[in-house]
Amino acid sequence: MTGNREHTKRIARNTLMLYIRMFFMMVLGLFTSRIVLESLGEDDFGIYNVVGGVVAMFSVISGALTTAVTRFITFEMGRGESARLGRVYSTAVNVQIILALIVVLVAEPVGLWFIDNVMTISPEKIPAARSVMHLSLLAFVINLLSVPQMASITAHEKMSAYAYIGILDGTLRFAVALLISRSSSDRLVLYAALMSMVVLLVRMAYGIYCRRHFPECRYRPVMDKALIGEMFSFAGWNFIGVSSGVLRDQGGNVLINVFYGPSVNAARGVAVQLNGAIQSFVTNFMTAVNPQITKSYAAGDKDYMFSLMRKASRMSFYLLLVLALPVLFNTEYVMSLWLKEVPEHSVLFVQWFIVFALSESISQPLITAMFATGNIRNYQLVVGGLQLLNLPISYLFLKAGAIPEVTVIVSVVISQISLGARLFMLERMIGLSISEFVKRVYFNVLMVAALSLVLPVAVSYVVTDGFAGFAVKVAVALLSACLSIFFIGCSGAERKEVIGFLKNRLMRK
Repeated sequence: MTGNREHTKRIARNTLMLYIRMFFMMVLGLFTSRIVLESLGEDDFGIYNVVGGVVAMFSVISGALTTAVTRFITFEMGRGESARLGRVYSTAVNVQIILALIVVLVAEPVGLWFIDNVMTISPEKIPAARSVMHLSLLAFVINLLSVPQMASITAHEKMSAYAYIGILDGTLRFAVALLISRSSSDRLVLYAALMSMVVLLVRMAYGIYCRRHFPECRYRPVMDKALIGEMFSFAGWNFIGVSSGVLRDQGGNVLINVFYGPSVNAARGVAVQLNGAIQSFVTNFMTAVNPQITKSYAAGDKDYMFSLMRKASRMSFYLLLVLALPVLFNTEYVMSLWLKEVPEHSVLFVQWFIVFALSESISQPLITAMFATGNIRNYQLVVGGLQLLNLPISYLFLKAGAIPEVTVIVSVVISQISLGARLFMLERMIGLSISEFVKRVYFNVLMVAALSLVLPVAVSYVVTDGFAGFAVKVAVALLSACLSIFFIGCSGAERKEVIGFLKNRLMRK
């Protein structure tokens, strides 16, 4: 019991560190992006993003393998076999080197062909675009080679290091923005070169920290063919899930472009940005929780694992609900503060993306548990197959004249079906009780969400528009969500913990 309490405290500390990192990166990122846009101008900024986007497409491959590397390192830490952990780390480095070589061999000719034959670009800008492509690919490869170090930091749950290095990254990017704003040379190429240097410096910071603090993070020329085979097998099946997610998001974007045109794509893009900012709170929370789920499975402590999964599912939903509810009831006003002109359809897109994020938040601990088992073939075939249905179903609705937001509505429905599939598969694989999860998590979050809506809905009919009405609706939404979570969402023991924590804080003051 004492050990589990320590794990809970560690998760809370790590979450706090990740939030500090996130707030710093968000604030600095807003100023950085504004300076870069002003310094480069729309054309050069567009070239950098398009060329970088071509290189980033290969993250579909790297993303699948990155998940595999993180899972294997965290799993071995949970088993407590330090000798094998060093072997896994060195093998992971070898795997990333192999992947980097493959990406370079494929991305170089594809990227150059794209610039020369597909991009709409003035002839005098082609040499600069080619340089940007080479430098973007270099940065991508350096990031790939950082994966084992980042996985080790996450597995050891040293989120303070992750946060500090992230702050270093954000500060260096801001410095680059200031430098190019004062440069008289070709700012586009200079920006790409300096960003590659930032990536290299950050990678070195990860490497130095890991070598100093983790004995296993010392590369040895180990070629464990069996382990490499396991990693590539895991990544191969995970590729289905990664690809289905990309097709769901980017495929939906293409369908919207075909049926409604680029203006609606812009509305969807704005909604994705706002939703990403909100969802990052849950992402940081799960980054702190994920290692504990994997380690507890590796150690055979299923009772703690199931308890943590249920609690993480509820807390992820509640955390997102507190942030999302004020936005749901003030979407148009929030977007009018952020943008000079709010694109048509963007308000409804934001609201449905938030509903989708709430739906997915319940499943995140289940996905981590599934990856912890290492047996993901059937999972990816079933859930990945369900996710692939987003594209054809959305096409049929749009063909029938449905609103563009239907692409996200379809994703919400399939997300709920996928949740059911995950529960049935985990019951068979690791013995997770479906009835227990449904009763203690699913019905619980549904009731909290329903009760949280009552007061904000009533108030929205009586308050006026403008800042005063916005402030009232935000306050009511926050109060309603917090009260519902405290009295309905939390157990008696959890309420006592919250009250005890608040008392201790007040007494210190």
